[in-house]
Amino acid sequence: MTPFVRHAGRVAALPRVNVDTDQIVPKQFLKRIERTGFAPVLFHDWRYRADGSPDPAFELNQPAAAGASILLAGANFGCGSSREHAVWALREHGLRVVIAESFADIFYANCCQNGLLAVRLVTGEIAELFARHTRAAGRYDVVVDLEAQTVVDDAGFHAAFSIASYHREMLLRGLDEIGRTLLAEGQIAAFERERWNAEGGTAGRASDLAVPRSDFRVPRSGEGDVA
Repeated sequence: MTPFVRHAGRVAALPRVNVDTDQIVPKQFLKRIERTGFAPVLFHDWRYRADGSPDPAFELNQPAAAGASILLAGANFGCGSSREHAVWALREHGLRVVIAESFADIFYANCCQNGLLAVRLVTGEIAELFARHTRAAGRYDVVVDLEAQTVVDDAGFHAAFSIASYHREMLLRGLDEIGRTLLAEGQIAAFERERWNAEGGTAGRASDLAVPRSDFRVPRSGEGDVA
């Protein structure tokens, strides 16, 4: 995956709460086994009319949302069933960041696994971003810095966000959980060589791994967040 360090981009606003994964990618489009091809059906039921034409009333069909790479959304974004397709569709559409007050736990984890930064800000900060987007009446840009853990614009907005160090490292280095585990491939191989050899019947010594086991445990929602 492409590492995420710092991203500056246009904001698309979706001021709706409890946006579930069936609205992000409806169930009838989940028959594909590839990770690609989902962008055209992103927000399908909101994005298109019954005749298949784009609905001009939908927020992401507005001219100001064209080319947006940052989605500003309402609370509890990504709730509902666990479908990684939702994150694939958002990424393929060109989004690198989703900013909301809260996310469903599984959706949040899927974002981290696929290079999509999910930023949680407090209610007042979200409201201020929506207000600034509205006042812009056109293009509104922000800068999201994962190293500094900040969201800023060029008119004085500044907000800090927290993220678990585990997820932060994955995004900064462009790793999924498999890639994260393979960082310790040498230690894993050494452990396997020294463990009990069932075929040969010889006993080995379990060496200590250089990387603590706790570093490889997926944190629960909000656990270990770095402010």
